[in-house]
Amino acid sequence: MLLSDRIDHAFGWAALVMAAAAFTDFLDGYLARRWRITTTLGAFLDTIADKLLVTGALLALVEVGRAWAWAAFIIIGREVAVSGLRGVAAMDGVLVPPSFWGKLKANVQFLAIFIALLRAPNQVGGLYPDEWVMIIAVIVTVGSGWEYFSRFAKVLRSDRADA
Repeated sequence: MLLSDRIDHAFGWAALVMAAAAFTDFLDGYLARRWRITTTLGAFLDTIADKLLVTGALLALVEVGRAWAWAAFIIIGREVAVSGLRGVAAMDGVLVPPSFWGKLKANVQFLAIFIALLRAPNQVGGLYPDEWVMIIAVIVTVGSGWEYFSRFAKVLRSDRADA
């Protein structure tokens, strides 16, 4: 999408890549759980891939004026904060599994990015439809972060002799 001045239908191609990445993310997780072949490395790489996909797409959308910097900051900030929480929890041997809210967050973020790539020509209520979905993505993202920190805040309060 950053080459839209040189590539015909660049946003459409980017939307196609985003949809394919989101679908393969879903399929990979579904098959791993169904066939019971989940691994720690797989879970780690899946999480990193999701964060890189969302972060890269959001930063590019901000650059081309199709996403707000404040929304990208909140979404990326939540990703960093929850990753930190997972790291601290892991030091205590506590697993922070994905939650319903975390999965919902990922899906709404993917949808918001996809719709922003295919931006509708008309506004509704002063905003483009993708901007409304991005607002919902920010709300779900904050709610998801709140849910993780509410459930696992105890790991942040534990004392460490080696700290």
